[in-house]
Amino acid sequence: MSSDPTTRMTQALREGGVRVTRQREALLRVLSQAADHPDALELHRRARKLDDSLSLATVYRTLSVLEREGVVQRLSFENGGARFEVADAPHHDHIVDLDTGDITEFRSEKIEELQRQIAAEMGYDIVHHRLELYCRKRGRTSDR
Repeated sequence: MSSDPTTRMTQALREGGVRVTRQREALLRVLSQAADHPDALELHRRARKLDDSLSLATVYRTLSVLEREGVVQRLSFENGGARFEVADAPHHDHIVDLDTGDITEFRSEKIEELQRQIAAEMGYDIVHHRLELYCRKRGRTSDR
């Protein structure tokens, strides 16, 4: 499969038996260019700037197929609904800012090695994992 995210998602839709319409192409373009972790409503809002005929139902159906085909990951964080990212990045973990809702990706080889060591000490090999840190910026107070 191609390394271009839009091309991979287009192929995944076809393999999933879904027509690649102008509206879906707008959504794929927005999704492949997203530097953040948008939810379905935000993807809909952004993609409608490219094609105002895109329905929210089409966004949900398309995301469902892309997730099933393994080219998009659904991320469910404690502070809200599902967010989405293209599944082409190397493994990474997330920091969720509890005050702003911002999500920051990070990777720490120290953490990865420690997780492997812990699993091995307990007789396991890691197949899959995810780490989410729910944080507040130092010095920032919250009214929540």
